[in-house]
Amino acid sequence: MTVYMLGAGPGDPDLITLKAIKILEKADVVLYDSLANDTLLEYAPTTARLIYVGKRAGEHYRKQPEINQLLIDEGKKCETVVRLKGGDPFIFGRGGEEELALLREGINVEVIPGINSALGSSAMIGLPLTHRAISTSLTLVTGHEDPEKSEKQVNWDYTADTLVIFMGVGLLKKYVPKILEYRDADTPVCVIENGTLPNQKVITGTLGDITEKEIKPPALVIIGEVVNIYLEAEKLRSKLE
Repeated sequence: MTVYMLGAGPGDPDLITLKAIKILEKADVVLYDSLANDTLLEYAPTTARLIYVGKRAGEHYRKQPEINQLLIDEGKKCETVVRLKGGDPFIFGRGGEEELALLREGINVEVIPGINSALGSSAMIGLPLTHRAISTSLTLVTGHEDPEKSEKQVNWDYTADTLVIFMGVGLLKKYVPKILEYRDADTPVCVIENGTLPNQKVITGTLGDITEKEIKPPALVIIGEVVNIYLEAEKLRSKLE
C-alpha cells in the first residue's frame, strides 16, 4: 500500500508529468486540491473514488488535520492512494506535513514532483526568474503563514534579486509597505492570475502602484528587474505579429 503525492502542475493539464499520469491511471482513490485541474481526474479509473479536499483563500473545505487523517485511513485500506496537489507537493503545498503524518503511521509515501506555479507561470509568459546579467538569486515566499505559529518567519527583508510571492494577493496591501522598507518604489512587479490557463491575466506595475490595480486570486506576484525582460520581450513579440 502506497500513498502517491502527485504534483499536478501550475494549471494547464498538459503540464503534468507522464509518471504522474501513469500513477493516476491505477488509483483506487484520489484526494485532490482546488488548484489541481479537474480534467486530470479523467485519467483515474472509473472505479476510483474521488475525494475533494481543496482550499481557497478564506475557504477551507477540510482542515489540514482532517486531510491528514483521511490520507491515513485510505492509506491503510487501499493499494494505491493518490494525493493530487496543485503545482509541486513540496512547494507551499503542505506535502511535508502529509508525508510525515503518513510515515508515522507506517504508510509508504512516494512523491512525484510537479512544475510549481512560480516556474510554470513565469516561463509560459516569457519571464525568466533568473538572468545572469540582473538576477542571480531567487526567493520564493508564502503570503500565508501558519496562523498558529507563535512567531512569524516572513519579514520581507530578503536580499535576493527576484522575489516571488505565493498566495499573497489578498494581503498585498499589507505586505507592500513592508517590502518598500527594503526595495525602491520603482521596482518592477508582475502579477500572473490563473497562470497557464485560458483565462490567464498578466498585470504589471511597480511596488509604488501595484496595490492600486485590480488583482484577483489565485495569482503569483513577481518582484524584481526580471520583469523588465518580460516587458521588452512583449514589445519584440508585438513586432513579429
